[in-house]
Amino acid sequence: MRPMLSISGLTKTYASGLQALRHVDLEIRRGEIFALLGPNGAGKTTLISIVCGIVTPTAGTVLVDGHDIARDYRAARAKIGLVPQELHTDMFETVWATVSFSRGLFGLPPNPVHLEKVLRDLSLWGKRNDRIMTLSGGMKRRVLIAKALAHEPEILFLDEPTAGVDVELRRDMWALVRRLRDSGVTIILTTHYIDEAEEMADRIGVINRGELILVEAKAELMKKLGKKQLTLHLQEPMAAIPPGLGGWNLTLHNGGSELEYSFDATEEGTVIPALLRRISDLGIEFKDLNTRQSSLEDIFVSLVSERT
Repeated sequence: MRPMLSISGLTKTYASGLQALRHVDLEIRRGEIFALLGPNGAGKTTLISIVCGIVTPTAGTVLVDGHDIARDYRAARAKIGLVPQELHTDMFETVWATVSFSRGLFGLPPNPVHLEKVLRDLSLWGKRNDRIMTLSGGMKRRVLIAKALAHEPEILFLDEPTAGVDVELRRDMWALVRRLRDSGVTIILTTHYIDEAEEMADRIGVINRGELILVEAKAELMKKLGKKQLTLHLQEPMAAIPPGLGGWNLTLHNGGSELEYSFDATEEGTVIPALLRRISDLGIEFKDLNTRQSSLEDIFVSLVSERT
């Protein structure tokens, strides 16, 4: 199946000499949720801006469902909905007028049934006749999403969609994104909230200093790069790790009262029983144990740190 978005050799160098993107290659599958993670200034917004035709690349190509964003801009852009970071809209217009105008920009005939559904999904129907200037920050963010969905796009970009919004809106947006994906819309989001990517995404991309350093299915990423820690809470504190445990990757914490072992998740079924038997053979007693697996945030921090 043809990818919904195909990016090849994408490079952007500004007049100042800043290289915002470095030969980015990426394919996004139809109907997936793809999360693009990266620190501030990594190139996330530049990448989205090029795909949406807002910024001109220095080199490379972008195809949206087979349409070149440079040579066939109108057809490519019609398939894209964009929810930007900043709240840019006419504050004196009503919600209904703003969303209707956005649909008309793409040359589509009025469709009040579709617009009503969008506004109801975003809990905006009761505010449809209110001027945008009277809305709360969270409601204004919902209006941006409604504008992006007004022309029924097949691919939706969410650039830091929940930055600065309340927990309730974040949950509402997560639910909406899932419904959109279930209806066949491809979702690409950038976020500073790693838990958002961990909760939502099918695949994860990590970008740093303009370079796409990793693209991986979320489950595979957690499996390959995730670490686990086994912590034993000892009956008696240790001053040092006994020589009989010298072959294990063990560390002492909390004044010697906790013995921690770090291991790959794939080793759990064989290594942990062997370690516990060895500890028992040495007469080391513990009163409790627990395991912790690396989060996506741990993995992200380690990946970015390796490249700095």
